[in-house]
Amino acid sequence: QVQLVESGGGLVQAGGSLRLSCAASGRSFNRYTMGWFRQAPGKERESVAIISASGGTTYYPDSVKDRFTMSRDNAKKMVSLQMNNLKPEDTAVYYCAASTWFRSPPVLTDYNYWGQGTQVTVSS
Repeated sequence: QVQLVESGGGLVQAGGSLRLSCAASGRSFNRYTMGWFRQAPGKERESVAIISASGGTTYYPDSVKDRFTMSRDNAKKMVSLQMNNLKPEDTAVYYCAASTWFRSPPVLTDYNYWGQGTQVTVSS
C-alpha cells in the first residue's frame, strides 16, 4: 500500500510555471507506475502524465505535451510535475496516483492509490 500527498499548487498567470510534487510513503514505491491526473469543475478526471516504475518511460496527452514534464526519484519516494507555459484551461485540481500497471494511454481504474489533490488556477 502507498500513501500520497501532493503539494505545490497555486495561482499563476497564463504563460507562467508551477512545479507540483507528490511525496509517497509505504513500501515498494519503485514498483509503481505513477501518474498525474486533473479534474476541472464539471469535467471528468483526465490524465496529464504518467511515468513507469523505473522512470524510463513517460506518456503525455497532446494537450500538455511539450509543456509538462514528469519525473521521479525512487530513492526519495517523490514524483514531480513541471508545468510550463500554463493556460487557463489547465485550471483544475491535480491528483497524484499510483498503479501496479503501466498502460499508455493510462486507464483510470488501474490506479488504486490517490492523493487528496492540489488546486492549480491559471488566470488569463
